[in-house]
Amino acid sequence: MIGRALPRASAAQERLPKYQALPILSSDALSSVAYATEAALGVLVLAGSGALKQSLPITLAIIALIVIVVLSYRQAISAYPNGGGSYVVARENLGRNVSLVAAAALLIDYTLTAAVSLMAGTQALSSLIPSLLPHELLLSLLLLALVGWANLRGIREAGRVFSIPTYAFVVMILVLTLGGLWNLSFQHGWTPETPPVEAVLQPLGLFLVLRAFSSGCSAMTGIEAISNGVKVFREPSARNAQETLLVMGGLLSAMLLAVTGLGFMYGIAPDAKVTVLAQIGMRVFGNGSVLFWMLQLSTLLILVLAANTAFAGFPLLAAMLAEDRCLPPQMRWLGDRLVYQNGIGVLLAVSAFIIWICHGDTTVAVNLYALGVFTAFTLSQLGLVLHWWRLRGPGWQGRIALNALGSLTTFMVLVVIVISKFAEGAWTVVIAIPLLVWGLATIRRRYREVQRSLAPNPQMKPLFLEGKDHSPEHHAIVWIAGLNEPSFEAVRYACSIADRVTALMVVDDQDDAGQISQDWDRLVGDNTGALEFKLLESPFSSLVQPFCEFVVEQERHNPGQFTTVVMPVAVPRDRLDGTLLNQRALNLFAALSAGGSRVFSIVRYYIPPAGEGRDGALAAWTEGVMEPDHA
Repeated sequence: MIGRALPRASAAQERLPKYQALPILSSDALSSVAYATEAALGVLVLAGSGALKQSLPITLAIIALIVIVVLSYRQAISAYPNGGGSYVVARENLGRNVSLVAAAALLIDYTLTAAVSLMAGTQALSSLIPSLLPHELLLSLLLLALVGWANLRGIREAGRVFSIPTYAFVVMILVLTLGGLWNLSFQHGWTPETPPVEAVLQPLGLFLVLRAFSSGCSAMTGIEAISNGVKVFREPSARNAQETLLVMGGLLSAMLLAVTGLGFMYGIAPDAKVTVLAQIGMRVFGNGSVLFWMLQLSTLLILVLAANTAFAGFPLLAAMLAEDRCLPPQMRWLGDRLVYQNGIGVLLAVSAFIIWICHGDTTVAVNLYALGVFTAFTLSQLGLVLHWWRLRGPGWQGRIALNALGSLTTFMVLVVIVISKFAEGAWTVVIAIPLLVWGLATIRRRYREVQRSLAPNPQMKPLFLEGKDHSPEHHAIVWIAGLNEPSFEAVRYACSIADRVTALMVVDDQDDAGQISQDWDRLVGDNTGALEFKLLESPFSSLVQPFCEFVVEQERHNPGQFTTVVMPVAVPRDRLDGTLLNQRALNLFAALSAGGSRVFSIVRYYIPPAGEGRDGALAAWTEGVMEPDHA
């Protein structure tokens, strides 16, 4: 279903050229052209049809903000060429606690992006085929499953699948713009039409204009994805990312201005059954024409593809949080297709839940997800201000000025969104962000406690075999996933029951095998030849498969020898620990159990209750070698 396993050595080949990375990482921002203008008009119409003309100055203000944010994130890529998203910038400059706010905001934004994009795509389809209106929820879930499956097949596969729809949408907006300009010049004339008469429900004041502006700012979601996904680009990745970011910003600004301008000239007003973009298409191309169908189908595809930005960004961010011990370690495991498949799975589940709650309607959700992205914008640019101030390299004054301006403007928009959209559902995000920050901080704090509890004992007992001088008849193979106390307890037990012990550790290309060997020698010291410490490199993402192959190979070459697989297992003290510990050990046990009859010895290590773990000299160890998920 997702393709053959890819070796880790092919990871560089999975990176994308600029023309393929653009649709993967910019589809969310570009697709917002389909609904950002409509979101602003939906607020302005409350003041009557005469207020719709305010859409042009509001769009120009949004474009100015896009320019500021794009230039700011170009500087973020320059400062952090390995990925300069809000979380990384905030963590390095504002502290780990503040960075969790940026992470929580982005996690919420990514899930809402996936849900809103797919629901907006089905609305574009139902505008084309009204008979599909009752089935929008089912269609949204079906499209979500298809996008998730494409991403599980790998980055390069997704780039191939999704490149054409993005460029098709850009071309159709260009054709729409040229057709509209021709129509205005030779048929319609340059006098704006009067929109349909709408009842005045609210006065046109500053607050209403700011509400419309904040709704239109949904066009800016997804701008950060390129700075987060620098590693997706081929080398030179940083420069390619910066160039792609400029192209995306230019396309987004031009397309947004074109749609808003045509809507103003044709007197388009929001309609519950037909989108604003579809109304413009009908006026320019004619209802039922081939070009109108192409416009709607390309809109559908780009909105579905926009969810892919979330599928590119969410797993990467979740993996970084897992690396920093703020999420369970499974979130940073690479699947056989070299993607973070657990992160993709979580995003699928949460997005499906949001779509179900909203019943396939974007009205509520579209008002929510701009809040998260502007929180991330503000913290990222504030962090860059501190970054440039600390370095004070060439041109630092201009860099600080640009990022300070961006931080101030995005913070003002954030305040406007919170105030204007609070009663419309933004309160849920205002509550959700602190709760998510609390959850991430709780996991990180528990990780530290577990690390102290599992760290090796400085007064370690000898591990080597004593008093065994006869030919080896019993071979014990110990699963070593980390140099921690549970692993050493397992080796110590193996030495007590076997004539020969192999402590086997599987490493990937991110592990420092030389450092691991030095740490083993330092901790274990001298031992007899009957205890062997062996490192195996895994060419693929799986760390379990090489261990299983080693066991099978030993059994094949020594058919008369007893072989015991010794596995350390840390016994969880609470439910949270169950997600942090023993994950690969459980997978290993399942893999070896399915391969034939074998003897297993499970060495249980009980974790002290929270707050009662060993500390002192062990605290220094928790910052380095030991990882609790390896238990």
